[in-house]
Amino acid sequence: MQKKFPKDFLWGGATAACQLEGAFDKDGRGLSVSDLHDYKKNLDRMSVGETFKENSNTIQEIKEKMNDESLYFPKRYGINFYNTYKEDLALLKEMGFQNFRFSFSWSRLFPTGTETEVNKEGLQFYIDLVDEIIKNGMEPIASIYHYDLPIHLTLTEDGFLSKNIITYFERFAKVLLETFKDKIKYWIVINQINLFPVVLFGSFGIADDENGHVSDQKRYNALHNQLVICAKVKKMAREINPTMQIGTMVADGHNYPINCEPENIKLAIKKNRQEYWITDVQFRGEYPKNALNFFETNGITIDWTQEELDLIKENTMDYLAISYYFSKVVDHKIHNLKPESYMTNPKSKANEWGWSIDPVGLYSTIINYWDRYNKKILIAENGFGYEDKLVNDTVEDDYRIDYLTDHIKEVKEAIDDGAEMIGFCSWGPIDLVSSGTAEMTKRYGFIYVDRDDFGNGTQKRYFKKSFYWYKKLISSNGESL
Repeated sequence: MQKKFPKDFLWGGATAACQLEGAFDKDGRGLSVSDLHDYKKNLDRMSVGETFKENSNTIQEIKEKMNDESLYFPKRYGINFYNTYKEDLALLKEMGFQNFRFSFSWSRLFPTGTETEVNKEGLQFYIDLVDEIIKNGMEPIASIYHYDLPIHLTLTEDGFLSKNIITYFERFAKVLLETFKDKIKYWIVINQINLFPVVLFGSFGIADDENGHVSDQKRYNALHNQLVICAKVKKMAREINPTMQIGTMVADGHNYPINCEPENIKLAIKKNRQEYWITDVQFRGEYPKNALNFFETNGITIDWTQEELDLIKENTMDYLAISYYFSKVVDHKIHNLKPESYMTNPKSKANEWGWSIDPVGLYSTIINYWDRYNKKILIAENGFGYEDKLVNDTVEDDYRIDYLTDHIKEVKEAIDDGAEMIGFCSWGPIDLVSSGTAEMTKRYGFIYVDRDDFGNGTQKRYFKKSFYWYKKLISSNGESL
């Protein structure tokens, strides 16, 4: 078998507006849900429960945070990419990047989300950004929504729970599809559409009730509205330029049984089937029986119409984008079919945030999705977060090189076994603010940004050892692995 990847395989990296742009108060941008994610110095990195609550707030807490000058909100400032994108893209070009995944800030284009006309200054920024991406020889891969709902839609509509959100999103997406119809081929409608159990406020923008909770009834109705939105975007794209590829994106981690006990094997199978039901809707066009069973068992009623179900059936997705960081383990004695019910893999090493390192799980993920749908797959995110140390103007990040080497080898094996792949996006190729914990300390990049958790530092960029490793990997099309 050839050591090289397919000739049309796209190497690059992925980012998100809410984690790197900054300029939250410039050129008419409105506040988003990510702008209320304050940095908590004493956060327990290993506590999934605490991380889960990071982005959640009651309406009263949201209003207080909007005016609280004592808190620091890292995502409002990012790494100042809004002003440094030309220089930063030039560094990625030096690495040989062939793709660059980015997202549009909804509140930069429609500050409250309800406007009927786009903010022209915000749109011009993205026109300039896309032109610069292309100028530097990269294929732009665009995420329309990535955890940055205009906060106004939380306060007035309860986020994606409202049916009105479908109209607002359709207007937002139409502007983008029409503006970039000849410049952007690959689109992701909603980032990690299945990750709402972990990033609840960022995913849906639904405020907590007085008990600090969002019911399953609300969660799954908001998810249904997102599925309708994806279908509407696909329909619009087909009308505007049918060559555009509209994808959905999931965060996946294969479920293993804790041991060979038959009940654990059965639970792992059921959990993995549960992982697929959202993509079943988006690729097969209807809710599968196990999803309907889950709704019935948990007393969930979805407010859908036949028109919405027909729309979903007639407008399935073109490709699948996957983010992969770790696998999961289940034990029937303590776990159930809820998405958040699992444990980390005890047979794998983990970073200090408790994320297990399991490259083989990436092979399983790719092959299982490929066999299920026979749709091209993009690795939209994969990478290793670590508390890097800058010494003598560089970072000796062999741990990142080892992590990516092992995972990319599994991608190649999946290709050799028949999976068709679009490309590979390393997450955060330049250090950016962490999504889950709002830290700068949790770094993924090949390029170090001199900025700490409170925004202090020179903001200067430095090449890590992995920069040169990835550059060689790209230039050899994977042969240097």
